[in-house]
Amino acid sequence: MTVVVTGLGTTSPLGGDVPSTWEAALAGRSGVRTLDNDWAEQYGVPVHFAGQLAVPTAEVLSRPETKRMDPSAQMAIVAAREAWADAGLEDVDPERLGSIVSSGIGGVWTLLSAWDTVKERGASRVLPLTVPMLMPNSPTAYVSLEFKARAGAHSPVSACASGAEAIGMGLEMIESGRADVVIAGGTEAAIHPLPISAFAAMQALSKRNDDPAGASRPYDVSRDGFVLGEGAGVVILESEEHARARGAKVYARLLGRGMTADGHHIAAPEPNGTGQTKAMQLALESAGLTTADVSHVNAHATSTPVGDMIEARGIRSLLGSHADQVLLSATKSMTGHLLGGAGALESVFTVKALETRTAPPTINVTEPDPELEVDLVRDTPRELPADGQLAAINNSFGFGGHNVALVFATA
Repeated sequence: MTVVVTGLGTTSPLGGDVPSTWEAALAGRSGVRTLDNDWAEQYGVPVHFAGQLAVPTAEVLSRPETKRMDPSAQMAIVAAREAWADAGLEDVDPERLGSIVSSGIGGVWTLLSAWDTVKERGASRVLPLTVPMLMPNSPTAYVSLEFKARAGAHSPVSACASGAEAIGMGLEMIESGRADVVIAGGTEAAIHPLPISAFAAMQALSKRNDDPAGASRPYDVSRDGFVLGEGAGVVILESEEHARARGAKVYARLLGRGMTADGHHIAAPEPNGTGQTKAMQLALESAGLTTADVSHVNAHATSTPVGDMIEARGIRSLLGSHADQVLLSATKSMTGHLLGGAGALESVFTVKALETRTAPPTINVTEPDPELEVDLVRDTPRELPADGQLAAINNSFGFGGHNVALVFATA
């Protein structure tokens, strides 16, 4: 059974929807900026910048909606509404509609705010909706409620691979016959003093406070860590039969997924990248493709000194000499790292790259790592082959050793 992508939605540091986000990505604009609040200085947080939403959810949701949902669920709803409208869906049998929207951390703002309330005002002042707001399945639950998705609502939690794993599970849900349509994606809203302090304590974050827009620099010799971002990406997956029957526009086909685990370290990738390479290989095999079919890769590439080159060597190992014909994009250079939302937003980028046959740029690479043996798209977008079928891989990896690769192809 072929599964196709018929709707796209996002809210990100680059824009409040897919058109504005994609336009900014092609222009090579950074969505990273100095934090627009004073808590970094107030609490001594060492990192003062992040990829905050370009359009706050309060500008597009009603006040009751923002009051009853954690920011992570708010972002998921914004992206899901855009994707649903983009797909032109109206009358879907609820029993044949699924929801799989994940978060890597969950409702961190709700959890920590509720604890502040207990300490400062007493337990009796905690909001009654605190638990439904903080639980990590809250985003997919709200999406399921809004669109009456009764075939199943799931939330695979695999750190920074969560959004991609959700889309991979959406593919499986349709292939297994459980659903005709799945709303799938990822979301994260963790720009809060505690997560930033914790990531900084791990030496995982860039500390370029004097140059926020230039801080995320995948594959550059001076990369010093990732930049935290926030936002959501959602895709509408449909069986090709269902989409064709209603005359839907098809952006791309989702042909394969590969999922592995390193079994190595809670926060560091396996040094040889064996699990990452295996995930890409399994994704191609499940897609029924070979390495020669690949034209584009959207890399996980967070801008950490170790992680970037492990992935790059894995891509080279998988593709061999064909890697010279493959364009590699590292879009976190512009968005920052959306954690559980990253794999979903980057799936949207991958689908748009195939649809427009254009690979988005990687910014802030002034001196590429000398060990880099892939064709990195730098500064400006580059054209993918104009004719024939194209396939692209989207990589997402997460703490705990989670490895997810998705294979998309032109419609």
